[in-house]
Amino acid sequence: MRHRLAHFLTPHSHESADKVDAALESSARGMRALWVSLAVLGVTALAQALVVAVSGSVALLGDTVHNAADALTAVPLGIAFVLGRRAATRRFTYGFGRAEDLAGLVIVLTIAASAAFAGWTAVERLLDPRPVEHVGAVAVAALAGFAGNEWVARYRIRVGRQIGSAALVADGLHARTDGFTSLAVLLGAGGSALGWDLADPVVGLAITAAIALVLRDAAREVLRRVMDAVDPALVDRAEAALRTVPGVRGVGELRLRWIGHRLRAEVAVVVDGEVSVRRAHAIAVDAEHALLHAVPRLTAALVHADPTPAPGETDPHVVLAHHARTA
Repeated sequence: MRHRLAHFLTPHSHESADKVDAALESSARGMRALWVSLAVLGVTALAQALVVAVSGSVALLGDTVHNAADALTAVPLGIAFVLGRRAATRRFTYGFGRAEDLAGLVIVLTIAASAAFAGWTAVERLLDPRPVEHVGAVAVAALAGFAGNEWVARYRIRVGRQIGSAALVADGLHARTDGFTSLAVLLGAGGSALGWDLADPVVGLAITAAIALVLRDAAREVLRRVMDAVDPALVDRAEAALRTVPGVRGVGELRLRWIGHRLRAEVAVVVDGEVSVRRAHAIAVDAEHALLHAVPRLTAALVHADPTPAPGETDPHVVLAHHARTA
């Protein structure tokens, strides 16, 4: 009764068209986040490039390159969002949402390249220290780089988590690494102003270690998504919702998987073996309905109804047992 009342007070639909509309809306939010962050980072990189031309700061040049690379990571992710909007085909029967996972791998590789570049530049500067000129302008540009990257990082991570896009979250973490690089430029410039030419490379090595830590977190998130990992709490939540459905006597195999930033479920529920096919189907529909309410970002569920075993009855799945053994 509580569920029906909530359903009445909050009208909604689970028709296929409405599910597609919600998916398109989440993709549109992701595209919006990419365009906004691309504009912010583009302006930041342009401002830093102007200071590089005046000051000749190699450290700031590296930071500018990082910001430009971070802005360009929006390209593969944008392509993934566009592909994710395409309808499923007879070849790609689940659609093209997994393109986001491929984009996430590209972003992780970009973070790794940024860490390698930052480390190589720091070691090179450690072996050949050089003073930084126009320290004031370099410091202002570094602060601008940090502010721009941190704003973009927070924006991407927030939207990515809201729409369930691991790739967009990883891209936000990438922007945060470039913000750390900007702080390294600032601290290095401060050390150079005090006469310590090794300040820039020493801080650069420390920031490289920080980038490696961010790389570890981003890679773990993206690789888990590629391997179809989900939060176990979502599985518990789905099972609890299914057990409340009238007619469901038990929950069998339950699987959840991400396809881009959307979830799909496959589940077997146990129902009374004496009910009609129509009643079993109605229970399965109610089970899918409960899952759609309970699991965030779930767009579809395939529910299979198994009959409760009768005394002396052979397991109806026994004919499939040898396939399971050879799989």
